[in-house]
Amino acid sequence: MTSPNPARLLITNARLLHPETGELTDASWLEAADGRIAAHGTGRPPAAPEDARVLDAAGATVLPGLIDAHVHVMATTFDVNEAANWTLGYATVRGLREAERMLRRGFTTVRDVAGADHGVARAIEEGLATGPRLIFGGRALTQTGGHGDHRAREDDSVPCCQHRFSGLRVADGVDAVRTAARDEFRKGAQHLKVMVSGGVASPHDDIAAVQYTEEEIRAAVTEAENHNRYVTVHAYHPRAVNQALRAGVRSVEHGNLLDEETISLLLEHDAFLVPTLVTYDQMAQFGRRVGMSERTYKKNAEIREAGLVALEHAHKAGVNIVYGTDLLGPLHVAQLEEFTIRAQVQPPADILRSATTTAARLLRMEGEIGTLAVGAHADLLVVDGNPLEDIGVLTRPETALMHIIQAGKVI
Repeated sequence: MTSPNPARLLITNARLLHPETGELTDASWLEAADGRIAAHGTGRPPAAPEDARVLDAAGATVLPGLIDAHVHVMATTFDVNEAANWTLGYATVRGLREAERMLRRGFTTVRDVAGADHGVARAIEEGLATGPRLIFGGRALTQTGGHGDHRAREDDSVPCCQHRFSGLRVADGVDAVRTAARDEFRKGAQHLKVMVSGGVASPHDDIAAVQYTEEEIRAAVTEAENHNRYVTVHAYHPRAVNQALRAGVRSVEHGNLLDEETISLLLEHDAFLVPTLVTYDQMAQFGRRVGMSERTYKKNAEIREAGLVALEHAHKAGVNIVYGTDLLGPLHVAQLEEFTIRAQVQPPADILRSATTTAARLLRMEGEIGTLAVGAHADLLVVDGNPLEDIGVLTRPETALMHIIQAGKVI
């Protein structure tokens, strides 16, 4: 008897969920070969190749693997002092362990927006570690005193920090921004993140602070376009968000305080918004337990209250909205709870698109991931239930997630 070939898979007795249209088929089948979706249809499945693995879905739903477009796989602790003593090797092992947990939750692709590098992505790609496809951006850029400059006030040292483990680098002025951007792309970054406003976790700035000039942001955008890449920005306040959109950035992370002009600019530029509501919810619940300062706690409260309102306005206006979480350290376990929060203002089909097809467009991988289209990567989930009726199905992997399939192989 010929043993099953892991490169060939036939799923039978399934309901196929196509997020583009929100269609859920009746009894269907799907065939994968060499890591790609080869064919699918309804009714009686074709005869299985002799060496193929046959997976009977028993009436369960098959959908594309999920995409989280805002993660930090290397941020596995809140304890800054502890992390300062980690070697790069130790930090990497911890990050790869967290990446595996993300895959086990159903995320077959994640976009790391500060921290992970080509080595982490390569380890997963080569099968040295188990994890989702990792789209990494290398180190994010911050201005002196910006959201990514975590030096103490009395620290007058030059913020070199390029030879230590860090997801951030300081660059001031157009020339320095160009050099830093070119260096990150040299190291394989698939996008560039720029901190353009104050943040919750940064020790010294205000949420409303505008960081970087439009000229500096344009320099980053130009370099990204020259490398066939794009810029995404960390931003909360509309002054910062709107300036960045006018400068040509492709996506905005967070955007909790957006205004009407922000929505107009997002639509005008066909840009993307990546809300990360679950992180504020988790920090409100557990921030003090993990050492969050009182100032950070208060800033988090301000942002948390505005986030859901901003998401609702953006959704009603038809903005491109993408799934993201931005969780750190022990809070990673809540990665799927973003679905629950968004369900307060969005229907399940739209939330699912944000974690599949819309996210794929942001990553410039439309037709490749986040879809059941023939030719796409065979990254699939088999779930017990219908996410179009109950998005909560996706938040219960321990009971509802029956199979995770990555590149046509059952994990």
